[in-house]
Amino acid sequence: MLSLTSAEITQFIGTFWWPFCRLMGAFVMMPFLGHVHIPATVRILLAFMMAALLGPTLPPPPQVDPVSLAAVWLVTEQILIGFMLALFLTLMIHVMTLLGAMMSMQMGLAMALVNDPGSGSSEPILGQMFLMYGTLLFLALDGHLVAIGVVVDSFHLWPVGQGIFALPLMGLVERFAWMFGAAFMLALPAVLAMLVVNLTFGVLNRSAPSLNIFSLGFPMAMIMGLLCVLLSFSGLPTRYSDICLQALQSMYEFIGGTP
Repeated sequence: MLSLTSAEITQFIGTFWWPFCRLMGAFVMMPFLGHVHIPATVRILLAFMMAALLGPTLPPPPQVDPVSLAAVWLVTEQILIGFMLALFLTLMIHVMTLLGAMMSMQMGLAMALVNDPGSGSSEPILGQMFLMYGTLLFLALDGHLVAIGVVVDSFHLWPVGQGIFALPLMGLVERFAWMFGAAFMLALPAVLAMLVVNLTFGVLNRSAPSLNIFSLGFPMAMIMGLLCVLLSFSGLPTRYSDICLQALQSMYEFIGGTP
């Protein structure tokens, strides 16, 4: 007859439960997998299957009473660790949204908004286009597979029970500034080109006040803006690939990995 003690049952359950919590926290926030159109059932089943496969290969989990406050805190830690790992990728994806917003403001399309059911907010149409392009490019580069691999490696580099406050949290905060800086660097050529166009119409308005610059300048600015968008796509894949690589590398270093 098979006899198991309460300690053995607790350890057996913890072998699968703690990885499941971290994976679920990552899948809730991770781009594409965390989208509102992906059913929660799919994320739960994916996290459960991965936890079942990874559990026997991971270091032994800490002995924690499953009905104690320590277990609740440990669950919260694992969810937050997975959440923060996926946040690196979310910031990387939103670089493209900021890029589209900056270019829309220069083109005069800032008023053209579309409701995003995923975030519950309205964003420029151009930002939505760049967001879809960045997501598809990230998937084409197998970035989602690399990201899942980093989450799996986190169980070895940062085992369950090691805590959350020892993580380089300031490095995660600095990624917000990196997001704005990366978006600005991508949008800088188009912003400068549109600035030259606006300066040209400003000089034209001063030299020929009789011309209706507003009726002439808006469509010309729109045409030049669309031309800038077209030209931006020529070098955008290479630059965005570097941004994806930086985000994945930062995600790996966040859990103690060496570059």
